[in-house]
Amino acid sequence: MSGQGTGHDGRTSLSSWAAASLVILSAVAAVAAAVVLSGRQHELAASAGRRAAIPSGTATLLRLSPAPAEAAPGFTLTDQDGRMLSLSGFRGRVVVLEFMDSRCTGICPLVSREFIDAYHDLGKADGRVVFVAVNVNQRYNRVADVLAYSQEHALSAIPGWYFFTGSGDALRAVWREYGIAVAVSGPGGDLVHTATVYFIGPHGTERYTAAPPAEPAGSSTAYLPPGEISGWGKGIAQVVRTMLG
Repeated sequence: MSGQGTGHDGRTSLSSWAAASLVILSAVAAVAAAVVLSGRQHELAASAGRRAAIPSGTATLLRLSPAPAEAAPGFTLTDQDGRMLSLSGFRGRVVVLEFMDSRCTGICPLVSREFIDAYHDLGKADGRVVFVAVNVNQRYNRVADVLAYSQEHALSAIPGWYFFTGSGDALRAVWREYGIAVAVSGPGGDLVHTATVYFIGPHGTERYTAAPPAEPAGSSTAYLPPGEISGWGKGIAQVVRTMLG
């Protein structure tokens, strides 16, 4: 995902690990995706005896992978309404966690639409799910920035929506914990970052990760086809239902 913005020390002086990690993660994902997808689908299907199975088509569309049965890294940040909250405060509900640029004009708005579609598709189960985003733009990291994004893209209509932000140090700490690399790309100074959606169970354990399609390098235009937007929303809802039991 990427968003356009002006050059600023807070954005262009990102530590070298971010740029290097972004390149490495993108390369590994591109090479490995086709090889491991069938194995992922087999592992997902094997869970059918314990809970509702995730359809193979959904697993393919979301590029879904089972996550190690480990506790999701905790964090405490400030949401779009100025409330300081902790990830642990969502225990008892499924958490769909994404990392978003508060000034993004590319993929992030499309992922936002996926969240809205998933919220509507969940129906009565929506109260058992929260949709969480962590800001990756350390220049535009004020509460006003994440609130403006939430309102512009209608995410405020989701009762369980939280767009978290904080100081540059606090945000970078969360990025490291979740393996999110952030860097500035191209002469236009586009902000790019690792695109991973985390599905965290009611007990705080990571269950799955999903990977939205990446944009072409150096592009800030929307890349996800309209049909896939709708499919992703329904797919997220399907995964959440299996986690709710």
